[in-house]
Amino acid sequence: MPAIGLILLGLLAAPFLLLLLFFRLSQTGLERIGLSSELAIGILALMLMGSLINIPLSRRKLMAVEERHFFGLLRKQVMRAQGVSLNVGGGLIPILLAGYAAVLSPLVPLMWAIGIMAGISRVFSRVVPGKGIGVPLLLPPIAAALLALILAPDHAVFVAFASGTFGILIGADLLNLPRIQKEAHGMLSIGGAGVFDAIFLVGIVSVLIASL
Repeated sequence: MPAIGLILLGLLAAPFLLLLLFFRLSQTGLERIGLSSELAIGILALMLMGSLINIPLSRRKLMAVEERHFFGLLRKQVMRAQGVSLNVGGGLIPILLAGYAAVLSPLVPLMWAIGIMAGISRVFSRVVPGKGIGVPLLLPPIAAALLALILAPDHAVFVAFASGTFGILIGADLLNLPRIQKEAHGMLSIGGAGVFDAIFLVGIVSVLIASL
């Protein structure tokens, strides 16, 4: 019984431990681009709170959508709002952080890195019906880190963060926006997953890889 209890306790604690590890790594990544520990923690807290806030970018319009229930046997027409918004925690704050990193980066290597990352993100991103846009977990941050180390080795962490963040934003989100708006039946939120969105994750993982 004690062994089973310990196993159950470990299973219950595992998600919290993984969450703490994630935030610790995120804090480390933000510190690598020059933020103090206190500021990094404060920004992560703001991102968590900001994940609940979406800023409208386009006018909402109502559209008729057919909902199906019981394996498609029952159908009904419902009205839903459609439009695009920017999530504060997963979109706006990471973009501002990437802008800060971009200011500290050499311009020409940064532009090359962002352009290449946007192309990579566009090629490997996929529109997932009903969910949004999916991107590979490791390929974009590895690519951003390698590009930064090759193009601007003396400013690698800044170029990695800026190119990773802007590359995903442009290549995965903005370039897929027309298709998403055409297929989506509701509000599309850029950075809608908050602190766990690819816009932030790719940037922060790129920094961690580039700084190894």
